[in-house]
Amino acid sequence: MERYGNIKGKAFFLLMFLWFIWFMNFSVRTVFAPIMPLIEDEFLISHAKASSLYVFTSLGYGISLFFSGMLSGLFGYKRSIIASLLVSAAVFFILPSIKAFSLVSLSTFVLGLSTGVYLPSIIPLITEYYNEKVWGRAIAIHDTAASISIFSIPFIALFFLRFLQWRQIFYVFGIVFIISIVVFAITIQEIKIQTKTGNILGDLVKSKTLWLMGAIWIFAAGANLGVYFIIPLYLTKELSLDIGYANKIFGISRLGGVFVAIMSGFIIDRFSLKKTMFFVVSVAGVFTMLLACKDIRFLEVFLFLQASVMGGFFPVGLVSISRAFNREQRGMATGLIVTLGVIFGLGIIPYFLGLSGDLVSFRLGMFVLGVLMVLVSGLTFFLKELK
Repeated sequence: MERYGNIKGKAFFLLMFLWFIWFMNFSVRTVFAPIMPLIEDEFLISHAKASSLYVFTSLGYGISLFFSGMLSGLFGYKRSIIASLLVSAAVFFILPSIKAFSLVSLSTFVLGLSTGVYLPSIIPLITEYYNEKVWGRAIAIHDTAASISIFSIPFIALFFLRFLQWRQIFYVFGIVFIISIVVFAITIQEIKIQTKTGNILGDLVKSKTLWLMGAIWIFAAGANLGVYFIIPLYLTKELSLDIGYANKIFGISRLGGVFVAIMSGFIIDRFSLKKTMFFVVSVAGVFTMLLACKDIRFLEVFLFLQASVMGGFFPVGLVSISRAFNREQRGMATGLIVTLGVIFGLGIIPYFLGLSGDLVSFRLGMFVLGVLMVLVSGLTFFLKELK
């Protein structure tokens, strides 16, 4: 297999295709946020019950991440991703016909199972296709798909809602996934890593770095997508903003994260990963606390700043995993760490934020989450493998 020493020409186009698949894969989860008020109104459910969709999605995603991290290297990373895309496409074509909320929850669980395969499979693929000297840029550019999804999905949802019902948006996703499967199957070479899974898992479970990174990832994920999932409900239900205006504020606030994610690719290879991670997590914690502000003018600014800072965490985190663990451990370590972040950060944290909105206010939940993030940022200094 050809290893690319720079990100130009063929290497760039390959990375952009992988970027697009990650964008679509990530959008499967982010698309529920802008349409959540519509789902809540149609099924006449509480904030906490609506937020439970994220619990189901995250539970499925976490289970899938855990097992795909262990098995994708044996089954084949290419085959794993193709299987993931096929299952997702099937759910997209079924979901619009579902009328019971319990079955919508089941569908989001299956979507979580299917999409969770991607990340533990793609990180080893990227580190095989690209030379280590460009990992920082390659992984950071690839990960901007998540930031751009977070920014653009509210606007994409608003566009489609002008012509389609919220259910029919999933037909569009299904068609795009089918096309992506065909192109991916033609473009990507298979990679297998023949190792004894049990030995790797045993070594990883004993690794302090795995658990430290997992704890940091939980709160970073909670402050990023956990907050993202709840913001439309916060703006429309607690602050009484029109859904169109709320989604515009919501979308624009994510724009800064796109640029920070891109910039992080150039920063990673020049500065200490440990110090960079501490700065991002602690500052994001402060801005998360400030989301408790009731004044819309200031809240718009704090939403933008919080999302911008959080955009830099995940490229830094993924490169940190790639450098802290060897080739055989990398896919499994990615799966385990992101599993913790997904189950607790993307599932449990938004559920508690929704519960806080029902019992007291969303503002209290945001403030407590910010305080916890500032405290957790200190764990970065115990990551000895990172310079």
